[in-house]
Amino acid sequence: MLNKQIFIIMGVSGCGKSAVAEALGKTLGIEYQDADWFHPPANKEKMRLGIALTDEDRKPWLESLRQLIAARLQADKPLILACSALKAAYREILVNPEEPAIFVYLRAAPEVIAARLAAREHEYMNPALLQSQLSTLEEPEGALTVDADRTLAEVVREIVESLG
Repeated sequence: MLNKQIFIIMGVSGCGKSAVAEALGKTLGIEYQDADWFHPPANKEKMRLGIALTDEDRKPWLESLRQLIAARLQADKPLILACSALKAAYREILVNPEEPAIFVYLRAAPEVIAARLAAREHEYMNPALLQSQLSTLEEPEGALTVDADRTLAEVVREIVESLG
């Protein structure tokens, strides 16, 4: 089952997407990629300056992620992708309903996320954008929702156990 599966680890900045995706990839033996790697330079600069991205800004980024996912599905290769996927419309671009994809939503308390953002260094993600991300977030229906206030090991263990 997992050999053709796409896992999208989603949530706002600071919820632990990258760390969880990387650890889950190691646990399951599946390649992990981070959607942050696919942002065009103009998007990175806007975020570095604390300017929230618009839907129009995100469109080419989402399309490049869609191409990545489609290529993996075509090749029958699983993928774990760390991606904010904040809106339902973004998630619909990433995968078609008939495709084998599981969204894992990392839900964490805003104060936990703010503390994590304050404690980390990121190439371009400005902590001032947290409120914008929280406002943009449309919690997903049908996703595996995981309490990300806990340790990395606890979060990964819950995901693995949920996959059965």
